[in-house]
Amino acid sequence: MSDIAIKVENVSKLYRLGEVGTGTLSQDLKRWWAKTRGKEDPFSILGETNDRTKKGSSNFVWSLKNINFEVKQGEALGIIGRNGAGKSTLLKILSKVTVPTTGRIKVKGRIASLLEVGTGFHPELTGRENIFLNGAILGMTKAEIRSKFDEIVDFSGVERYIDTPVKRYSSGMYVRLAFAVAAFLEPEILIIDEVLAVGDAEFQKKCLGRMKDVSVNNGRTVLFVSHNMAAVKQLCNRGIVLQNGGLVFTGSELDSINYYQTSSDTNSNFEHTGAIDSAPGNQSIRILKFEIRPLKGDILSISSGLEFELLFYSYKENINLDVTFELRTMDETPVFHRGKILSQNNDSKKGIYTVKGMLPSYLLNAGTYKFSIIFGENQRYALFNIDDFIQFEILNEASDGNSLQVPGILRLEIPYEFNFKKV
Repeated sequence: MSDIAIKVENVSKLYRLGEVGTGTLSQDLKRWWAKTRGKEDPFSILGETNDRTKKGSSNFVWSLKNINFEVKQGEALGIIGRNGAGKSTLLKILSKVTVPTTGRIKVKGRIASLLEVGTGFHPELTGRENIFLNGAILGMTKAEIRSKFDEIVDFSGVERYIDTPVKRYSSGMYVRLAFAVAAFLEPEILIIDEVLAVGDAEFQKKCLGRMKDVSVNNGRTVLFVSHNMAAVKQLCNRGIVLQNGGLVFTGSELDSINYYQTSSDTNSNFEHTGAIDSAPGNQSIRILKFEIRPLKGDILSISSGLEFELLFYSYKENINLDVTFELRTMDETPVFHRGKILSQNNDSKKGIYTVKGMLPSYLLNAGTYKFSIIFGENQRYALFNIDDFIQFEILNEASDGNSLQVPGILRLEIPYEFNFKKV
């Protein structure tokens, strides 16, 4: 483990839904007796996969299940996954906030973590006192902390309030000071959760720059959880993807982002294999393929644009055949409803048609969208239609230093003009 900073071996975490504890003395005794004999927790056998979209039959849920990976010293690892995938639970185990139900973790070096607003801060103490408290927790001497004190205060931008109890800080001020403490007290391992989203755009940019500097120039290890794929792409050189408590992919940051984006639960591509008459459709139309891919780069983002390609088999001859694409947001807000006439002189043929479309860069905002497809005759009579056939996600990315999600369906680049006249 000479160059390995973190080694996670078969780590699992079991939670009981509802009240804390097993509920009865008899259940506690059963657990104790099993542990005494070196047997598995009898209630862990009842645990179900952590799929929050489905109703389960057990009160025991595996928030994490059999997680294995290694992080080398100086590596920046992005931990990607949807809400409820187990990312925060994993970070809490790595930070020793909680313990795993099974498995073990080997860590080489001091860990500084920023998991929630105010983590590690005592609300009654001032900012100054909390800096020294956190440094002491990390095992640093007062002289070492004092040598970094000015850099911490300067980076956080809360100098005016440094002698004010942190319970009077705003959430943004909390995060500024907490990140500065974690980043400048020189831990060997820095763990950052999505909490940075609380800060403003300028501070997020500073944080990413600092973490990049810590990883690349100082050779320290960074674990970073974020739903902002642009930030993961900018900071990390490797990634892992969690889904329903399991580790489903590990690879480079780009490959991990691409896997996350095209995973089965987003259903962004479809291709039929087998006989044509078993493909989705009816006696008129059969859908063989629908693929969505970026125009530029490897992942769908605000700047990549996208193109979509539809292959279908038509049984209809000698009609005016048309196909319409309808795009909606996840809350059913229409984005567009546009069609294409494929034959105008009642000259359609039986066979395979290919239709391609393109949406340019800086059109759609970050978010999840879904395509419906309508096949028609003479743009009047529906031959076949399928709702919400394909779902895909446009990932967020920084724009003029702002990595925050902004409202609206469109994310246009507008060529502004302005002038100033002094009077």
